[in-house]
Amino acid sequence: MECLRAPFRLSDIGEQYRVAKEKGKMPVEVTGTDGYARYYTMDCLGTDRVKLIVTYNEDRAKEIVDAYAFFDRNVMYYPAKDVLFYNADIHGHTILRQRMEVVKGILEQTVSTVVVSVDALLNKLVPLEEIQKNIVTFRLGETLDLEKMKKKLVSLGYERNDWVDGVGQFAIRGGILDIFPMSSECPYRIELWGEDIDSIRSFDVESQRSIENVEELSVYPAAEMILDEDRVQTGLKKIQKEHKAYAKQLKAQFKTEEYARINRAVEALKEELSCFHSAMGVDGYIGSFYETLDSFLSYMPQSVQIFIDEPERVLSRAEACQIEFRESMVSRLEGGYMLPSQADILFDYKEIAGKIAGKDTILFSILAKEESIFEPKTKVAFETKMVPTYRHNFEMLLKDIRRWKQEEYRIVLFCPSATRGERFADNLRNQDVNCFFSDDKDRILAASEMMITSGRLKSGFSVPQIKLVVLTEGDIFGQKKTKKRIKRKPLYSGEKINSFDDLNIGDYVVHEKHGLGIYRGIEKIEVDQVTKDYISIEYSGGSKLFILASQLDLIQKYASKDSRRPKLNKLGGNEWEKTKSKVRGQVNVIAKELVELYAIRQSKQGYAFSEDTIWQKEFEEMFPYEETDDQLRAISETKKDMQSTKIMDRLICGDVGYGKTEVAIRAAFKAVQDGKQVAYLVPTTILAQQHYNTFKERMQDYPIEIGVLSRFLSAKEQRQTLDKLKKGQVDIIIGTHRLLSKDLDYSNLGLLIIDEEQRFGVTHKEKIKQIKKDVDVLTLTATPIPRTLHMSLIGIRDMSLLEEPPVDRKAIQTYVLEYNPELIKEAVSRELARGGQVYYVYNRVNTIADVAADLAKMMPDVRVSYAHGQMKEKELEDVMMAFINKEIDVLVTTTIIETGLDISNANTMIIHDAENYGLSQLYQLRGRVGRSNKTAYAFLMYRRDKMLKETAEKRLKAIREFTDLGSGFKIAMRDLEIRGAGNLLGEDQSGHMAAVGYDLYCKMLNDAILRQKGEKKEETFTTSIEIPVDAYIPATYVKNEMTKLELYKRISGIWTQEDYEDMLDELTDRFGEPPTEVLHLMTIAKLKAQAHDAYIASITYKDDKVHIEMAQGVRVKMEDLDGFITKYQNNIRVVNGENPGFVIDLEKKSLKKFIDQLSSIIQDIDALIEK
Repeated sequence: MECLRAPFRLSDIGEQYRVAKEKGKMPVEVTGTDGYARYYTMDCLGTDRVKLIVTYNEDRAKEIVDAYAFFDRNVMYYPAKDVLFYNADIHGHTILRQRMEVVKGILEQTVSTVVVSVDALLNKLVPLEEIQKNIVTFRLGETLDLEKMKKKLVSLGYERNDWVDGVGQFAIRGGILDIFPMSSECPYRIELWGEDIDSIRSFDVESQRSIENVEELSVYPAAEMILDEDRVQTGLKKIQKEHKAYAKQLKAQFKTEEYARINRAVEALKEELSCFHSAMGVDGYIGSFYETLDSFLSYMPQSVQIFIDEPERVLSRAEACQIEFRESMVSRLEGGYMLPSQADILFDYKEIAGKIAGKDTILFSILAKEESIFEPKTKVAFETKMVPTYRHNFEMLLKDIRRWKQEEYRIVLFCPSATRGERFADNLRNQDVNCFFSDDKDRILAASEMMITSGRLKSGFSVPQIKLVVLTEGDIFGQKKTKKRIKRKPLYSGEKINSFDDLNIGDYVVHEKHGLGIYRGIEKIEVDQVTKDYISIEYSGGSKLFILASQLDLIQKYASKDSRRPKLNKLGGNEWEKTKSKVRGQVNVIAKELVELYAIRQSKQGYAFSEDTIWQKEFEEMFPYEETDDQLRAISETKKDMQSTKIMDRLICGDVGYGKTEVAIRAAFKAVQDGKQVAYLVPTTILAQQHYNTFKERMQDYPIEIGVLSRFLSAKEQRQTLDKLKKGQVDIIIGTHRLLSKDLDYSNLGLLIIDEEQRFGVTHKEKIKQIKKDVDVLTLTATPIPRTLHMSLIGIRDMSLLEEPPVDRKAIQTYVLEYNPELIKEAVSRELARGGQVYYVYNRVNTIADVAADLAKMMPDVRVSYAHGQMKEKELEDVMMAFINKEIDVLVTTTIIETGLDISNANTMIIHDAENYGLSQLYQLRGRVGRSNKTAYAFLMYRRDKMLKETAEKRLKAIREFTDLGSGFKIAMRDLEIRGAGNLLGEDQSGHMAAVGYDLYCKMLNDAILRQKGEKKEETFTTSIEIPVDAYIPATYVKNEMTKLELYKRISGIWTQEDYEDMLDELTDRFGEPPTEVLHLMTIAKLKAQAHDAYIASITYKDDKVHIEMAQGVRVKMEDLDGFITKYQNNIRVVNGENPGFVIDLEKKSLKKFIDQLSSIIQDIDALIEK
């Protein structure tokens, strides 16, 4: 980028820096730079060596990485470990992964600039040689001992699983090793031939399909401490020795509780390390396992060039970090929560500062200050200025450009794309400004020259000393235009549950014909010397039903609203039929209502809004986030509805925080553009207030009058608002069900928006119906509507689903910890220190006041209050309002906060007794924090002694999935699916839904709607084939039962030759060459599809005869029947009666021939059928 670097060489700063280095007068201090000008100066002073930028906190570090990427593409961010909570039992992999990527960049020399906060420099780390020594490299053709490799990977911190679905895992199946390395985007599959590596290829986590082949693969450790057998033993000896001395000391002081606590902790550590080679919170014992420890500074090459961003703030942050850590360690030591050596995991900040000062270091600050530790030997002033923001003021811009040209400044203007740049250059030339567009960024400018080029720079700057001005499009048109382009996170950052119907043994299942039973697993059964896999279902009275695993589609997992234990049906009884017909009757009623409602609405004419105006486009571009695809689709569908003459009734469904409000805001803006009024109906006063603030903020630049009606206004204010509304002086009115009262007159209502529809009662809904006779209605609901129900309702209401989570504002750091009052104190004080607020979730109403009082006693200077659902509505609203107005620091609350409140200042959540919550609930709760640009923290506290071994393991595994978010949505989906459906169809329906299970209910509803609309539903029949062939998936081929079920389901979905080949490819790819039993299974699936097309209900084989039974009501082409019978001469017999069909003599000598013959018979029958 010579167009920028060349002018810098006109100043003598580079020279002063070079001289200072030669004479040993370092560090150099540069004052006067700020913003992008500072990064520009760093870039110009930078050499081709590796650079390290040190700043004062994590957020600032991320900001620098984003900005500096404009000057240097190979910039990386090295996050700090959270030392206060380093002993959390489970961390997300995110931070470790980012750290490993930087280490890889340093070792492979692919990174040229690393940005760190000073916190990261204080961490004590394992020496870099240790990591380098433990990188495992796989190369094609080399031999590999799987047993040894298994041990090695475990010592590197990888976790063995049945299959790989997340970072840091590996799986071994036969001669295949799957591994997801810490520093890779996707997992790899290494296949052996004997003991040699035959192929290495990357594959996709979701589909488990291969992506591309590679020659070699380097696997970096999945933990920062590498613990092999010897290291574990020597480390444990040290720990035990220290423990003995410390325990003795506690005992002598009669601290029995603390004594017991430390004994427990050390015992647990010993047990876990001996069995698993890793343990929760082992990072704290780093000093016991390694003799020498380094700081991140030693990871950088000797010749590193260091830039310090605001040295004053860096030092005070380092000091604060150290003090905070020490203080928290004192109380933990006293409480017997840890050993003394665990308090020694940070370097002294003065020592680190001294090391930095002794290297090639440049300090950057705005003003010169008397430095304490760094002591700059050379001081240089380099004044830079911000460029004014023009906010579309073209006259002012032209005036400035002409002035700069007169003063012989070089001017560079960056536009996001070349086409925009060229257009801009044309515009300027039309105004007689001499300039040119060029994509050659190395072109050196002469004085008074102006060049426009492409590049994404956020804001500009000017440097009077060297007469350079840098402008960006953002400076001219206002900053909000540059939307955040966010790299889509690859899908590997959390496990998605692929088929919702993850069946586990003991789950309730519904069989369409036999009713409700319990799934008991897969059993291999041999009938007439033929072996197949059967699914075993147990019914009431212990009777069992076996169905072929290939007919999995006949059963569904039972799901009901409140997960109570359902009553099992009897096999062969008629109660299931009774239940079904009762539900069928109810479903018909609801279908009729829905269809009638729809017909009435279709026949009426509504107001057609005009096309988007220029204002509308401008308003939408001011949205500071990147819209998701779903959001864009929902917005365009809504506008299309508004512009048509039919009355809009659109439902927008999406999870909390998925951007429903933005869709509503844009629709409201559109309605106001046409002079119509908008009513926005919300369920609670607090939400009204919040939406009012959101609307105000988004529409501040436009002449739009927004009113709010809620009980926080005085009667007089309410009257004034009502009066204005009547006169048409209020464009948008937001309020609770007060908006439905009789005394409200709208002068010209054009759009009604209903938020969180599921929370309005029946009477309100009737009133809403009165209002909405001929007004466009947009309804928002937070219970995501399940796909299945969506399909059956789609013809009735217009729907838009927002299923894509918004571009994550910031990941939520989740910690799972044993309950510990010291940690609660620390978490709270850390959040309050950055001006935030805390939620403390405690779900027992009768003792919530005591918990709040205990917290207040523990932290006397913190304002604690509590809220729960059994308070009076007014009381609850007052508490919430106080919390929103920041009058409360810690809010102790029950799970009522999981619905709808959006408080961006609350960014720490502590969940008491987290083991008592369902996953989806934890997910919903966690979604309440992390709604701004600060990093949010969630602490899940549990009582370790209370947890049972096996469930604890499951919970922790689930919570680990849940720490790297991505899967929460999927977990929450299942139970939200049912709750949402119940609300949507009305309360009385949920009982019927529980009676037959969710999926079957949707199916019945769909049929009923089709019947009501007079559309004929095709009669469905199932095809079964029973021929004497071993067709199943052997346990030696696929061990995991879940995977097996999924495969059965997918194999039964084979319809064409193409599907067959796809499936074969996938099986070979994932599990190796399929055995003959699996091939038979696939062939039969293909035959079954072929038979279904020919309307054949069943094919059975007995005593060398094939019995073919046709489906009911099939019509045969009589004229072709004779030809068919003669073709098979005397080997065929036609069967008449209720279920007609054929009996054909067919010997089974060779299986292949038998199947080919059967296939051609099916083809011939297909030709006979009238379709």
